[in-house]
Amino acid sequence: MQITVYRTTAGFAALAAEWDTLLNASQADSLFLTHTWQTLWWEHYHPGELCLVAARDTEGRLVGLAPLFWNAEERSLQTVGCVDVSDYLDWIVAADSEATVYPALLDTLLTHPDVPAWEVLAPCNVPQDSVSLQWLPELARQRGLETEIAQDDVCPLLTLPGSWDEYLQTRLNKKQRHELRRKLRRGPGLAWYQVGPEHDLTAQVDLFVALMQKSHPEKAHFIQDSQNRAFFYAIAQATQQTGWLQLNFLTWQAEPIAAFFNFLYRNRVLVYNSGFDPAYAVYSPGIALMARIIQQAIERRYAVVDFMRGDESYKYDLGGVDTTVHRLFIRRPL
Repeated sequence: MQITVYRTTAGFAALAAEWDTLLNASQADSLFLTHTWQTLWWEHYHPGELCLVAARDTEGRLVGLAPLFWNAEERSLQTVGCVDVSDYLDWIVAADSEATVYPALLDTLLTHPDVPAWEVLAPCNVPQDSVSLQWLPELARQRGLETEIAQDDVCPLLTLPGSWDEYLQTRLNKKQRHELRRKLRRGPGLAWYQVGPEHDLTAQVDLFVALMQKSHPEKAHFIQDSQNRAFFYAIAQATQQTGWLQLNFLTWQAEPIAAFFNFLYRNRVLVYNSGFDPAYAVYSPGIALMARIIQQAIERRYAVVDFMRGDESYKYDLGGVDTTVHRLFIRRPL
């Protein structure tokens, strides 16, 4: 196993041609681990010192990548992307190479002179079915390290059936079906659209941000932060170019009243953020818009609508079932 530790942003450039190929060959494949997302996140937040650890097999093929950064104040190594704007994070390891790659990565973090002397290794937002959660705790214990796994959040998923009628009958209970039908009948004058190449993306993101600010004080506080706002606009531009962006609006007499900022990745609709105008709450605009998104996803044969982190009630009203993400703490004994 050949190991390289990159301590500057030159590492992103050095790995650019291979990063997503490895990601696609791993069980950790997620939009939030793509080269596009990781580099943009680092560009806008860079909360510490970069520490990308790459593993290659004897043929020089990239088979493992631990995208980390050093938090000097906490003396910890954390995953690039931690924690608020990246819903799923992990180490990236080629499928069927786990038995050699995970020990090599962990031993590198313990012994390599270019890796800071950390006290805590703390990957965050690791999905419940991650291979990392199967390998790293036991490997750490074998090396005399203390381990702890804590739940970070819930991520409700909606597995999509073959038709809208089947969705109503099998994913919703009687009360949920009644409520959804009632809300969809409530606003016959409502219309919806998805942003496409014919739109001015910046202007459409402006509309979304305005609805986001209106919908809740916490969202307003989030998007008023200059780093968050700049990242939001940058990721919209980048994901539109890759074909991953799905920006949806519900309108009333041509006035945008609700919006969902989603991504399309690996046969999934990822529900990333939302906003609505409380003045139109009588129309339940968020539910009405999401129902249309779900119906379209079924028609286009998507497998899952992933509501991602958070336990907002609408996710369960529309049939979401909880999965979880976790933070793994690996500590060196004092």
